[in-house]
Amino acid sequence: MITTLVECTDLDAEMAWFTGELGWRVHLVSPADDPARVVLHGDGGAIELRRATADRPVTIRVDGDHDRVITSPGGTVVFSEPVAGKSVLGAAMTVPESAPTLAVVDDSAGGFGVGRAGMEYRDLLPDRWGGRFIASHIRIADGGDVADWVHFHRIRFQMIYVAAGWVDVVYEGQGPPFRMHSGDCVLQPPEIRHRVLRSSPGLEVIEIGCPAEHDTIADHDLELPTPLVDQDRDFSGQRFKRHVAEHATTQPWFDPTLRIRDTGLGDSTGGLAGVTVVGAAPDADGAHPGLTHDGEFVLLVGLAGDARLDVGGRPVNLTPRSSMSLPPGSTWAWAERSDDHEVLVVEMPTGTIRRA
Repeated sequence: MITTLVECTDLDAEMAWFTGELGWRVHLVSPADDPARVVLHGDGGAIELRRATADRPVTIRVDGDHDRVITSPGGTVVFSEPVAGKSVLGAAMTVPESAPTLAVVDDSAGGFGVGRAGMEYRDLLPDRWGGRFIASHIRIADGGDVADWVHFHRIRFQMIYVAAGWVDVVYEGQGPPFRMHSGDCVLQPPEIRHRVLRSSPGLEVIEIGCPAEHDTIADHDLELPTPLVDQDRDFSGQRFKRHVAEHATTQPWFDPTLRIRDTGLGDSTGGLAGVTVVGAAPDADGAHPGLTHDGEFVLLVGLAGDARLDVGGRPVNLTPRSSMSLPPGSTWAWAERSDDHEVLVVEMPTGTIRRA
């Protein structure tokens, strides 16, 4: 089928019109946190909607009755006539070169924008290190059923951590849908099909991925759950991993006043990325050692309580939903922390953090 480019100022309105009025289906969304490009497939046709500063309507022919002529909110005219051609499946994944910066994002409640499936997104890594990484604080305020569809991502790495509330999800080859509670997380290996089903009011999740801009592609032909369960399936060198906080244990860390809960994502990524939760050790005393890393990427996201860190001589407060990215060679240490302090630590590759 022929794929036609439509530039529009109101991408959401155009997408809603094509899916509602014509019954077309979303095939691809990119990027997920702030969609700027959407590909839809319909009877005998395909369109690519791109957000632009001005509407540039076109005329589209589709299969169907010849006497139907309708107009989209952006002025695109659609009338019926069989055509032939081919669809666009999206470009191959590209991972930009990294541009590391020391960046601190506070816990402001503002800064949310509407992303895919009505979810609200807030950037935890605004400069995205040159487009190599993305970190998002995502929330669903009202809860209930989520207007999601079976889809997958062209991604190098992607993880989801539930910071508050619960969410029901289903994954290809992983059995029936399951509920993730606060403290749980999953590794979404490259191109695994999945779907978000429903959530509690006030759901909050932390999503971290590489690269920052990646395609989200619908798979309307696959029904989940799949009858075949294959929990050891290899997805480009990675395996699906579900971490349940309720059943997890903690262990000592570099800082004797802290303990870590390892999510196991390091093993499932083949060492590409490690994800741990660092929390206060009960009744622990001692000096706070300096830490550093010489890896590719380290990000800290506050989950509970608060702490003050010394980052290369600069005091940084880490509160719930605040974040701090640490370029290779950075030095930092905990200076103070509350008894309920907890922080999500993501490092690439796994095991890159060490004592300074």
